[in-house]
Amino acid sequence: MRLTTKIHERDSAQLTYVYPVVSRRAGGVSVGINLNPNNACNWRCAYCQVEGLVLGAGPAIDQELLEQEVREFLGALLNGDWMEHHVPEGSRRVKDVAFSGNGEPTTSPDFAASMDRVAQVLDELDPDRNLQTILISNGSQAHKTEVQAGLARLAQRGGEVWFKFDGGTSVERTQLNGVEIPDQKVIDNLVQCSQLVRTRLQTMRVAVDGEGPDEAADQSWTHLVRSAQAAGARVHDVLLYGLERKVYQPEAERLSKLPAEELLARAEAIRAELDLPVQVHP
Repeated sequence: MRLTTKIHERDSAQLTYVYPVVSRRAGGVSVGINLNPNNACNWRCAYCQVEGLVLGAGPAIDQELLEQEVREFLGALLNGDWMEHHVPEGSRRVKDVAFSGNGEPTTSPDFAASMDRVAQVLDELDPDRNLQTILISNGSQAHKTEVQAGLARLAQRGGEVWFKFDGGTSVERTQLNGVEIPDQKVIDNLVQCSQLVRTRLQTMRVAVDGEGPDEAADQSWTHLVRSAQAAGARVHDVLLYGLERKVYQPEAERLSKLPAEELLARAEAIRAELDLPVQVHP
């Protein structure tokens, strides 16, 4: 299989927990760690690209197999010819190791142990820390002690969390993320996460039934971020991105990609309103 930014198949390397993607955000190859091979997530985002998504939590993880896959596959990427056969020429560089996959990674009972095991392998294979370590998360489990232990281990390796922060109101979050979460819970989760590890806001911007977010929605989002900052959240920057890959959820036909100009305009507004750096990935 030839990888592209639109193809993020979790079985492209035919492994249980490890998969490579060509990441438009990373600008090269991202080595994914899938702690949800059961396709279970505690959210159901309307734009999710996981086929067969089910509501639930990640399973227990075979730590020995996880270590073996990370060690062997990352070694093949760094020292072998795997990328020559599977990755476009301009993207043949390993940029990061990202805990992402087919659901919310922190719902696995072995999240902290898995983070520690992968970090140990990276300490051996990447002692100079050329590879970034990332957790892509909805942040919903940040209040749990065992998850906080995993976040602290991520911070020890200089890693970061990409914290999903799509809607500024409970109604928007229900529409986009499939869950009802009060504003205060979003604030609490972001504060707890960001005080442990560098945290970036990952925000999807998409049209629903042909309509993008209106001014009121944008103001609600800005207000919620400000409220979180006032409560102690340490936001590093914002990753603003648009629809790119195939959606496998029932809402797929209702969603459409927004013009890049709209995302760029929104990025300028966020910079002005919150004085935060913004990266745009249309």
